[in-house]
Amino acid sequence: MSERSPAPGGLGLVETLVNTLDLETGADSLDTEEGRARLGLAEGDVPAARELRESLRAALLAHAGHSPHRAVTPLGELLAAAPLVVAVDPADGSAALAPAGEGSLTARVAAAVAEALVAGTWSRFKACEAADCHWAYYDRSPAGRGRWCSMQVCGARAKMRRYRAKDS
Repeated sequence: MSERSPAPGGLGLVETLVNTLDLETGADSLDTEEGRARLGLAEGDVPAARELRESLRAALLAHAGHSPHRAVTPLGELLAAAPLVVAVDPADGSAALAPAGEGSLTARVAAAVAEALVAGTWSRFKACEAADCHWAYYDRSPAGRGRWCSMQVCGARAKMRRYRAKDS
């Protein structure tokens, strides 16, 4: 739904995962082989991926100051099980958390969240406040107070609803 540029760094993976479900239409790209392939998932991985997706969505709604959209497993509980290692680059000595072994989706997401925490970008990663959207987006507004994934779609709809409510 969003015309915004992709989230920075590893948050692009998280954005891709959260945005696999279009709440307005109910279309879920995890139902398709192509959608699963984009995230490196097998069909049997889908239930866990959906649980992770909705826990991420709840965290992103919290970043935007909103309550969770529904009851979910807390994100911290899901990420706590992610096998991560400290990877050190021999060329420059830089270190980062990385998925251990093959890198499950949960481990890749945990590494992306850790990277975003260090970079200071995690708190600007939000979910659209529109109840029929909740699309993930990275808030690049100067004050960090973005509310919608798209001003032209979700923002315009919200403003129109407020305008019409005044006339009632």
